[in-house]
Amino acid sequence: MSSALFQPLRLRTVTLPNRIVVSPMCQYSAENGSATDWHLMHLGGLAVGGPGLLFTEATGVEPRGRISPWCLGLYTDENEAALARVIRFIRQHSKTLLAMQLAHAGRKSSIVPPWLGGNALPPDHPEAWVRRGPSAIGFGTFPAPVPMTRTDMDAVCAAFEQATRRCIRLGFDVLELHGAHGYLMHSFLSPLSNQRNDEWGGDRKGRMRFPLELFEAVRALWPAEKPLGVRISATDWTPGGWNLDDSVAFCQELGQRGCDFIDVSSGGASPDQQITVGPGYQVPFAERIRAEAGLPVMAVGNITDAAQAEAIVKEGRADMVALGRHYLYDPRFTWHAAEVLGGEPDYPPQYARSHPSLRGANFFVKGQGKKSAA
Repeated sequence: MSSALFQPLRLRTVTLPNRIVVSPMCQYSAENGSATDWHLMHLGGLAVGGPGLLFTEATGVEPRGRISPWCLGLYTDENEAALARVIRFIRQHSKTLLAMQLAHAGRKSSIVPPWLGGNALPPDHPEAWVRRGPSAIGFGTFPAPVPMTRTDMDAVCAAFEQATRRCIRLGFDVLELHGAHGYLMHSFLSPLSNQRNDEWGGDRKGRMRFPLELFEAVRALWPAEKPLGVRISATDWTPGGWNLDDSVAFCQELGQRGCDFIDVSSGGASPDQQITVGPGYQVPFAERIRAEAGLPVMAVGNITDAAQAEAIVKEGRADMVALGRHYLYDPRFTWHAAEVLGGEPDYPPQYARSHPSLRGANFFVKGQGKKSAA
């Protein structure tokens, strides 16, 4: 029986060659929002391992939308050109499809890299900026953000639209909006961070209004033949916060507006969250959203084993599995999973002789091997 994990998946006119996805992972290594040699190595190295879909890191649609001053942005021609260089390299050496995650960090922006503590930059730091959010409620000890006006919302919406146009020019296969982890879209959804009393706050319908506006604006620009998804936090893991029932309702609204998949994560709205972590601990969230919202879903979170990933897809709990930190640890996870499950991932010709079937063989006499032709 063929592996479920290595079956193709069609989203609109885009077909993923397998169900393995590399999650967006911040690298804190950009210069003025532009990709550097680190990104060429990082994303290029992950791509040649043959996952079905590879995400860039969360990419800010405006300078203060970045998580830190060292995160990727897509708001200048220089940002676009630097990323184009990385994309050209990947397209030349890999069949992996490419996805962009557009983001705005909102009240959790303007921080130092995690290896330096991940704290808020002090206000007098030359790289710091004033944060924006739905309400004047800071994240933990972070300074309270300035509540956004309708003019601010319009400016952010315009920034998402402009970044979407850049993604079209860059030729990304898939686009995702970051609506999780306490960043701007999620901060409007969660009652822990959105305590507005106008039409963009209050009940769940009001708190969903601005995130849905952003989605509609991007969907109107993003090509009809290409998939658009949203990463969500299924629950805040905090009493009184956003919960799974809310997420189901939000995803149903997204589906009505042309959303093609949901990337199901959780948490990030409050430092008081109490998360029960274990293997595949967020998969039940993805499973329920798939069943009740009727959308393809991506399961993410402590998925580290080929048999575990295979079972998630085979049992219909999710349509894709996304790996982040484990893929950094094992950037050849797709090859290793294929060896166990009988799949056939892509090998660049330069690496084809590493295939187990060719070990010990005279590669140059036998030819380029089972999966060597790129």
